[in-house]
Amino acid sequence: MICLGIMLALLTAPATPAAEFLSAMPDKPVKMIFDTDIGNDVDDALALGVIHALQSRGECELLAVTITKDHEESVPCVDAINHFYGRGGIPIGIVKGGVTPQQSKFTAVARKKEGDALKYPHDQLTGDDAPDATEVLRKTLAAQDDGSVVIVQVGFSTNLARLLDSEGDEFSPLNGKELAAQKVKCISIMAGAFEDIPGSPDHREYNVVMDVPPAQKLVEEWPTPIIFSGYEIGLAITFPAVTIDHDFAYAEKHPLPEAYQMYEPTPHERPCWDLTSVLWAVRPDRGYYDLSPAGKVTVTEEGWTPFEAQPEGKHFYLIADAVQHARSREALALLATQPPDGKK
Repeated sequence: MICLGIMLALLTAPATPAAEFLSAMPDKPVKMIFDTDIGNDVDDALALGVIHALQSRGECELLAVTITKDHEESVPCVDAINHFYGRGGIPIGIVKGGVTPQQSKFTAVARKKEGDALKYPHDQLTGDDAPDATEVLRKTLAAQDDGSVVIVQVGFSTNLARLLDSEGDEFSPLNGKELAAQKVKCISIMAGAFEDIPGSPDHREYNVVMDVPPAQKLVEEWPTPIIFSGYEIGLAITFPAVTIDHDFAYAEKHPLPEAYQMYEPTPHERPCWDLTSVLWAVRPDRGYYDLSPAGKVTVTEEGWTPFEAQPEGKHFYLIADAVQHARSREALALLATQPPDGKK
């Protein structure tokens, strides 16, 4: 059911781009590509767990994971999580020459051993030999029905900007912009800031400022709608420490709480920045968030993301009140802790 505010708007006003967009969201399961900078923050790992839970529920299908953190442990970490959930065959691509090659606090969870065996078995033991993310994006998109794919981008815009610049190849004669226009319904992106951040009036969001030119290219050239989950959304929705401490206990060993504790131990509660983009992408009609009016986001040279309302704009950002924050927090905790298929 569409949330009450949007329903009333649909009943009392002519169709707007936002209303038309919501009414045309794809049927379940949502075909998804997850583009992540996993390793820079542990919320990416939790978001991947949420995706697997939603796939087990028949609500989405994870087609591929592309990575914007250029470190050789990022691919094994994703592969270990995918294997844990019984989906080790999902294609993984990685950026070449990315902006954050530094060691992560938690991706070494994929390296851990019990005796001579990996604690979390997986096949891809290094990212060095993984295919380039642009290749994976093009191959994956070319194989899908037109207008069927939602890309969830929760890292830098590097991979999608490179997709836009790509030329036709063995997967599709279309260039990157044409391929995106034909295959991608929308992007659900964790990027930018659209409300004042308490104590940080000039806040510039990390995913943007770390690689500004690709972010500028994305907002200027991407041909389909982009829905932004701003810094303020995830900041207000933290992942419960009690959930990390207790609710993964169905498994003797589990990569998500172990990675979380490696990143920053409980009782710390990590903001759910990346998880919000996943939740909106798969459940846009559950009232967890409202949408801004249609408009245009601009990325400045300094990394700010001003928004200008425009009736024909293709950009929207998420809005949530305290009740929606609480609902999202509970939903994300329940989804992230859902056992993999076949586990009780």
